[in-house]
Amino acid sequence: MTSTVRPFDAVLTDLDGVIRLFDHSELNRLERAAGLPAGHTMRTAFHPDLRGPLLLGQLGKAEWQARIAERLAAESVTTPEPTTAPESATTPEPATPAELAAAFTSAPFRADPTVVSLLRAVREHVPVVVVTNATAWLDADLAAMEQLTGVADAVVNSAEVGAVKPEERIYRIAAERAQVAPERCLFVDDTAGNVAAARALGMTGVDYREPADLRNALAHLLN
Repeated sequence: MTSTVRPFDAVLTDLDGVIRLFDHSELNRLERAAGLPAGHTMRTAFHPDLRGPLLLGQLGKAEWQARIAERLAAESVTTPEPTTAPESATTPEPATPAELAAAFTSAPFRADPTVVSLLRAVREHVPVVVVTNATAWLDADLAAMEQLTGVADAVVNSAEVGAVKPEERIYRIAAERAQVAPERCLFVDDTAGNVAAARALGMTGVDYREPADLRNALAHLLN
């Protein structure tokens, strides 16, 4: 006889890296032109001095962008001297710290349609709650992604609740929003430390790498 007992009663899912995907191709181009390693601007943007205030809602977007630029400038972000080229050749001016910061903070993003489809389907069976370390302007970002309308029952944003993954409190808040005990939650995240913290509370954890990971975790309810 096939069991009809659910393996979990709610899905708690990360946003960035799972549902929302950023396009940093323009930033990558600017970094290459500046002779910077890929991801340099992002690492600067999430330096502990900036990351904490940002994810607790203490930095607005303009201030964050300005502080990224200041930090990049302090690191002496410059382009190596160009190699000798014909006099007729022109070399574009390297991006300034302010331009790098703007390219990062204004990078376009989209929702992964496969993940959205899976979450819509599972929401017909159990509550879905987004649990994200995000910014004070997250609501505006979500509103810009019309595909996400009706995907989740609630959004738990670190900038609003004052707790950041992997702190225990944000997981408990998410479980409360789902009206489910922590041990009856499935937790999906692309950061191993966040998943480990969820498992420590008794949640079923999914180390997310691709939509197939989510599909497999939801198979019991969707098949």
